Amino acid sequence: MLPFTEHIGCIRLLFDFGLVVLIWMVQLIIYPSFMYFRKTDLLSWHDIYTKRISIVVIPLMFGQLFLGIFQLVQALNFYTLVSMVLITAVWVSTFAQFVPMHHAISKGNTDGLVLKRLVQRNRLRTFIWSAIFILNAMALFS
Repeated sequence: MLPFTEHIGCIRLLFDFGLVVLIWMVQLIIYPSFMYFRKTDLLSWHDIYTKRISIVVIPLMFGQLFLGIFQLVQALNFYTLVSMVLITAVWVSTFAQFVPMHHAISKGNTDGLVLKRLVQRNRLRTFIWSAIFILNAMALFS
């Protein structure tokens, strides 16, 4: 049987995996697809999309955050510190950049630049969430 902290690491890896799969789908499929909608259709779909994706994203992000904090408190080391810095960076990026962009789209700003900016700026979140997953997997299986 695994020690308690390794159980937490396994559970955390599931949250990290869920987020990395989700962010790659958002980067490669969802955000680019916004550019193919007519304005009225995008506004209708965006409202549905943001409500539904939140049901998936919010529990995953909070789970990752709480487990990351737990791991940091249990063992302050390079891995847990870097992991929390990266998790914090994703949260800051999400609420400082993406929430406002989604609000702009919801209010009718479906300009091509806004939609392209979603894809371009999401590259950083995609990289960070990928790095978090890889870092946690390496820490867990090393």
